Amino acid sequence: MKISAVDIITLKAQPTAGQTPVLVRIQTDDGIYGYGEVGVSIMNYSLGSVALLRTFSAMILGMNPLENDVIYSKLITTFWARGNGGVILAAISAIDTALWDIQGKYFHVPVYELLGGKHRDKLRCYASQLQNGWKYPNFNSAPGDLGFLREACAAAVDDGYDCVKIDFLAKHFDGSRISVYEAQNHLERSTLREIEQKLDAVRQVIGDDVELILENHCLTSAATAIEFGKLAQRYDPILLEEPANPLDVLDYRRIRDALSIPLATGERSYTRRGFLPLLQAGLLDTIQPDLGNCGGITEGRKIADLAETFGASVQTHTCNTPISVAAALQFEAAIPNFIIHEHHTNNTLPINTELCIYDDQPVNGYYIVPDRPGLGNELTEKALSEATIVTVR
Repeated sequence: MKISAVDIITLKAQPTAGQTPVLVRIQTDDGIYGYGEVGVSIMNYSLGSVALLRTFSAMILGMNPLENDVIYSKLITTFWARGNGGVILAAISAIDTALWDIQGKYFHVPVYELLGGKHRDKLRCYASQLQNGWKYPNFNSAPGDLGFLREACAAAVDDGYDCVKIDFLAKHFDGSRISVYEAQNHLERSTLREIEQKLDAVRQVIGDDVELILENHCLTSAATAIEFGKLAQRYDPILLEEPANPLDVLDYRRIRDALSIPLATGERSYTRRGFLPLLQAGLLDTIQPDLGNCGGITEGRKIADLAETFGASVQTHTCNTPISVAAALQFEAAIPNFIIHEHHTNNTLPINTELCIYDDQPVNGYYIVPDRPGLGNELTEKALSEATIVTVR
């Protein structure tokens, strides 16, 4: 079996989510094909991967798709890929994931079997990014007031989730964004008062038994993350996610020393080498690789094994189309150090769920791991008909 063509698929833009999904569909000479997704579609950065995918696709034509590690090694050692970088690694990740999909279909097994089998039948989930609402159709224009936040938290808990994640620094009550300069240097007292009111409102709504994850989106520096964290500690969060740039190891050391909240990061870290400094320094409790930009499933497994060596748990960053969700479910089922799955509010919306044949959704806060061959999902004919497709042969 050989790779005969690669379709580079740019789906219809999602203005409500600020994303343009880009995927690959690798074709083989015996009719089997596999899907993979570029993982940097937020803010439409995925469009930067299209030219890269043309180049990488031409490099793998005629190769055996079952030799995914050989292909990954060929791509990851190309000139600019040696230094990592989100868009480059996202293109490689899409190809790698598609190869795993092909393997599963070729052997008529789900990907988790190729990874060594599943450790669990169900994956616990948290409701993610509730500052944007829950199942809210236009979350980029979501208001910042307390009433909206309370409603989102109540809706997620009513759906059976016992863990939620919120970016408390995303917006002021009036909907305006917190200044990057303020977030990086010093949080004003008025901002801290708003954050405290949000934390208090959320804990009142979700109660004592629902867990809380704090999401900083790398907006803060060590100084402001500590300001925020000292305020948030009393609300018993289980993780503080991306409190600083993951390249700033000293910032993470300062945050670790100042706070009692467990730390997490990973969606902006690429390959195991991007995670190693923070893990070696003992600064992370949970890592959050995105299979769409960390190097795909091949590299993702190496990252998970590395994390286990340093006693860290794994939760993939998952916020793109159902293809990315399908890859995450297969991967998380097959690693021993899984902690919880991110179910992003965007993954509840029809604009996203209708892109694929199967709409797998959590029930009472848990995903049932699909047993379909490969990743277990693929794009619908409607999604393909509305897409721009470039084929490399």
